[in-house]
Amino acid sequence: MPIYEYGCKDCRRKTTVFLRSFSVEPKALVCDSCGGSNLVRLISRVAVVKSEAARMEAMADPSSWGGVDENDPKSIAKMMRSMQNQMGEAVDPQMEEAIEKMEQGEIPDEPSYGGGMEDF
Repeated sequence: MPIYEYGCKDCRRKTTVFLRSFSVEPKALVCDSCGGSNLVRLISRVAVVKSEAARMEAMADPSSWGGVDENDPKSIAKMMRSMQNQMGEAVDPQMEEAIEKMEQGEIPDEPSYGGGMEDF
């Protein structure tokens, strides 16, 4: 039983329609917002389920990092958010703060890990 999205040409809103059959004519559909029938079918987003190994492999692929500018904090933050979303895990508060600073165009301060190279 398919679920389709339609865009209303009258009010410019999206309507999600659950159809019980493939034989329903689009003319019978109406917009949830304005009640209009001037709808056009949209291409819906799809989700692809991947294993953890497939997600890690995709993140490690250098071609997936094509648009990252290592000199632009906003670009790095965007890549880090993407990685965070793919992992499905929250980052620790210090990393979250650093990403937020980069999203604002700032370069975060160097973290203090206790003990530097001079200790070696």
